[in-house]
Amino acid sequence: MPFDWHADPIAHDTPITAAYRNTQNVRRFFRSQCGDAFKLDRPFMAWLKQARGKTMGEAAEEWLRRRARRRGSPG
Repeated sequence: MPFDWHADPIAHDTPITAAYRNTQNVRRFFRSQCGDAFKLDRPFMAWLKQARGKTMGEAAEEWLRRRARRRGSPG
């Protein structure tokens, strides 16, 4: 049965599939991993679209790297 991005529990090791969707469930996961400052932006959504085979944990780490770069922090 395919993963339901709206309802299935999302964990750090949940793989990003071709059926990935930016749902409220996904946003809740990212806020839990990245903090309340988490926001989906177009460049990150494009990255997610190409991230098939990566995990949601890797996606959260990528968002944090991008945020650190925007803020001028090394990483």
